[in-house]
Amino acid sequence: MLLACIFALGAVAAGCGGDDDDDGDNGAATEAEGEAAGEGSIWVLLPDSATSPRWESDDRRFFEQFFSEAGVDYTIVNAEGDAAQQQSQAEQAIADGASVILLTSNDTGSGAAIIDQAKDAGVEVVEYDRFNTGGSGGAAYVSFDNVQVGATMAEELEPAIDELEAETPRVVMLNGGEEDNNSFLFRQGYAETVEARVDAGDWELVADQHVPGWDNQEAQTIMEQILTSANNEVDAVFAANDGLANSAINALEAAGIEGAPVSGQDAAVAGIQNILLGKQTMTVYKPIEAEAEVAAAVALALRAGEELDAVEADAEFSLIGIQAADGQPTDSPDGDGVVPYFALVPVGVTADNIADTVIADNFRTIEEICTGDVAESEFCQEQR
Repeated sequence: MLLACIFALGAVAAGCGGDDDDDGDNGAATEAEGEAAGEGSIWVLLPDSATSPRWESDDRRFFEQFFSEAGVDYTIVNAEGDAAQQQSQAEQAIADGASVILLTSNDTGSGAAIIDQAKDAGVEVVEYDRFNTGGSGGAAYVSFDNVQVGATMAEELEPAIDELEAETPRVVMLNGGEEDNNSFLFRQGYAETVEARVDAGDWELVADQHVPGWDNQEAQTIMEQILTSANNEVDAVFAANDGLANSAINALEAAGIEGAPVSGQDAAVAGIQNILLGKQTMTVYKPIEAEAEVAAAVALALRAGEELDAVEADAEFSLIGIQAADGQPTDSPDGDGVVPYFALVPVGVTADNIADTVIADNFRTIEEICTGDVAESEFCQEQR
């Protein structure tokens, strides 16, 4: 009996040895498929779906793709413009055992509070697209070079303004909400050109106003008030995104002003359509898939306890820094009060390169752009 037991145990041991080998192979296969190292879930906190359609139509699907491919647990929620709701979502993420929160805040004050609370709980925070000033700063910030976004608007709009028949073109700067640090960086980018041309006596600045909360309806009201005060003498508008641009266009058309150069940003469907209809001069394309890819890579690195300077992605970016106190970029990611800043490169889009940019990248499709009156545009006719 003893010999039988020894034989039986030997057989079991041999069987377990075979299972270990199999498990090892399966583990290697799983790792090869890209299962991420580290523990804890990743939570993505999006701000709303009103100020820009990108948060739900683009960012959400890309994060779902990247985190699913990495094999990590993740949760994506949207605060729908409610800062208190986003605070509650952050608390839920912490209670859920999240190791990383990827945050696009509703405003810089509530965002800074979420970051400090998460850090106190040992949760890493990646500030995504919007930076939160006045707090201690997250572990990293991922966005585009936002000063360059504004500069790209100026690069495209300046020659269009100079082609106007007006002797001294009268321009408006319609900026984003003051609660968003990006608004100041975008403005910094195009204001450099505007102020230089105004100081030279080439242009006249009619108004320089921020739109609270990036609210499109409020933007139209503000633009209507600007036009009334200026006796409708406005020749061009530096609008900080496509939503504000559309509001400005509505106000301009109501005032009987057509053909005014107008900038935009986000390469939204409405923005591209306005370009093809000749109502908007340009938009800034910020490849959201690239931004989300870099942010996901940063979040996964933090989850795994890896150094940020080792983060790799197919997207082009520079690792610089941004000051937590005032949101101003720095050349280095190191230093007291400096947050590592993964800055991606924006792309200017006009009627001449829509096919080579947003269409080629499958960011926008012919089917969604070429509808209604836009379907009769030269661009859409050529795509048939």
